[in-house]
Amino acid sequence: MPSSDLIALRDIVRQFAEERDWQQFHTPKNLAMALSVEVAELVEHFQWLKTGEQEELDDVRRTGVRHELADSLVYLIRLADRLDVDLYDAVIEKMQLNREKYPADKVRGQSRKYDQY
Repeated sequence: MPSSDLIALRDIVRQFAEERDWQQFHTPKNLAMALSVEVAELVEHFQWLKTGEQEELDDVRRTGVRHELADSLVYLIRLADRLDVDLYDAVIEKMQLNREKYPADKVRGQSRKYDQY
C-alpha cells in the first residue's frame, strides 16, 4: 500500500471521528485497548477451525473476518495518527530490522525465533 493510500485512510478515519466529536475519547490508551478488542473479535472467527485457511471459512465467517480486519486497521490508523507515527515509514524501518534479525539464508523454512538458530 503506497504511503498516499495510508494518508488517505488516515484522513477518512480522522474526519469520521471529528464529525462525531470522538477525539476526546480517542486517547492512545483507549485506542490501544479498542485495537486489542477488535483483534480478539477477529480471532473468534478462527476459533476451533483446524487451520483457518480460506476453504474453512463460509461466507458469514469470511464477511466477519473482513469487517474485523477493517475495524482493527481503523483503530491502528487512528492510534498512529494520535501518536504522530507514520505507519508507512514505521513498516519500512521494521522490515529492515527484521531482515537483519532473520537473515533468509539462516531461517528459510523455519519457524524458530531469531535467538534459537
